Amino acid sequence: MKKIMLLGSGELGKEFVIACKRKGMYVVACDKYAKAPAMQVADECEVFSMLDGDALMAAVEKHKPDIIVPEIEAIRTEKLYECEQKGIQVTPSARAVNFTMNRKAIRELAHTELGLKTANYKYAKTFEEFQQAADEIGYPFIVKPLMSSSGHGQSKVDSPAELQKAWDDAVAGARGDIKEVIVEQFINFDYEITLLTVTQKNGKTLFCKPIGHVQKGGDYRESFQPMPMTDEHLQAAQDMAAKVTAALTGAGIWGVEFFISNKDGVYFSELSPRPHDTGMVTLAGTQNLTEFELHCRAVLGLPIPEITQEKAGASAVILSGVETECPDYVGMESVCEAPRTYLRIFGKPVAHVGRRMGVVVCYDKLGTPLDEIRDKCKALAAKVEVK
Repeated sequence: MKKIMLLGSGELGKEFVIACKRKGMYVVACDKYAKAPAMQVADECEVFSMLDGDALMAAVEKHKPDIIVPEIEAIRTEKLYECEQKGIQVTPSARAVNFTMNRKAIRELAHTELGLKTANYKYAKTFEEFQQAADEIGYPFIVKPLMSSSGHGQSKVDSPAELQKAWDDAVAGARGDIKEVIVEQFINFDYEITLLTVTQKNGKTLFCKPIGHVQKGGDYRESFQPMPMTDEHLQAAQDMAAKVTAALTGAGIWGVEFFISNKDGVYFSELSPRPHDTGMVTLAGTQNLTEFELHCRAVLGLPIPEITQEKAGASAVILSGVETECPDYVGMESVCEAPRTYLRIFGKPVAHVGRRMGVVVCYDKLGTPLDEIRDKCKALAAKVEVK
């Protein structure tokens, strides 16, 4: 039995813990608030800010984990190098986590060092620099904090009149202590995908079938798999994903995001060194192994001989429209009576307006039109109301 310390205990971490418990592992779930989803299924839990380096190292010293698995961005990531020096495995690696938790670092690696095709971009630390970057990139553009998650602080800017609000939102939405933004050319893409990529300790890099997704304000709303795309574009995405994950090193699952333009090709967008929210569609049994089972196997060094597509599927989120503690849910019966459907309530102890509280996943046989499954899934998710 190995002891795993999970840094961040949201809904993705919860499914990962379940996968680890099925392999007989001991899990300590950590987050900044009590009763987080992953804590509800873990062996032990700790509550502290992972941006507090001393508190992080104190928890590591207390529990002496064999493996540390980051699940969120807001971590004092430089401390993970110390953990590696102590002989603790960091997933995928301290290098990977440090690079990918900061959009500037990963963009420079992808674009400048590896030569991957990306949107044009500039950085800004002040509003004046932001204005200048906007003029150079041109309208419309996308602005994002260098460190954030779930779309916090991200927006599309169409005119100079929107600059001040976009800047204020980006600074307010930043996680950690990095108050810098990236101004990114708006790509007129036809669709966007997540390519779940699995790197192994002793095996070849594997790819899941592409997952199409829809985001609003940079936050995931629905996903569907397998997303049809040309062999040429799929190969380009796989080549880029293999190149960037190899450069970052380590074993685990990576959510690699791409913009796909039928005219201009494939653009690298972002990368997460952990299970991806859009990958929750795999909870519908679309693959022989969910993204959480894949991550667990990769982390533990267990072999993954293949990833096979078993079904077509879709996911749609359940968002809260209220602020409340100990939330209740109305309409679950409507979802549960639908065939080829699963309901997953995350168990978050507090609901905020716009917070993701659950997901509906639907599946059908391969070849079923994805639009049919997507429409069904979104309609069912809309029936669940947070009270």
